[in-house]
Amino acid sequence: MGIDLDHRFDRKAKRVDPRSDDNYLRLLVQLYKFLSRRTQSKFNRIVLKRMCMARRFRPAMSLKRLIRIMLRTRSKPAGKDAKQPTNALSKGLTAVVVGTISDDIRRYAIPKGLKVCALHVTAPARKRILEAGGEIITFDVLAQRSPKGEKTVLMQGHRNAREAQKHFGPAPGTPGSHTKPYVKSRGRKFERARGRRASRGYKN
Repeated sequence: MGIDLDHRFDRKAKRVDPRSDDNYLRLLVQLYKFLSRRTQSKFNRIVLKRMCMARRFRPAMSLKRLIRIMLRTRSKPAGKDAKQPTNALSKGLTAVVVGTISDDIRRYAIPKGLKVCALHVTAPARKRILEAGGEIITFDVLAQRSPKGEKTVLMQGHRNAREAQKHFGPAPGTPGSHTKPYVKSRGRKFERARGRRASRGYKN
């Protein structure tokens, strides 16, 4: 009598190459495959993984969010004389985004000397960064400057900002659920029946 093998969980859904046909992206993936294999750097492994992700997992990052993270990220002071840690911007660290950097008019002033590395930077964002004396580099240049990710701050956009994400989760109306229902409208006649009133079965 044979062994009853269970093949339900055999498939490993892990991308090792991007779905994109962009030759430049595929060259970067080759480069970071080599770096992640030869340097044993966690930074390179994360960058490689994000390069192979679908675009919905690589949301755009606004200038406002990028600058806020750079100002909040503290780096340890060098030397015995330094009393308190400085932020990543004044330390001269490079912001690394595996995705797009977009402009944000809510951020009026761009700090001087902002260093950015990204797959794509929109034209208005590029103009504002360069006018403020900043620098925009590509990932092949970053690999030469920081093979192990030294002096960098790796960040990403807000993945759950999509409208579709609000509809994922436990069924709307179940206890403890904050999932947004698919309804035509809001009002007296919508989503007011079973589960919403004690007189209609039960109330959460």
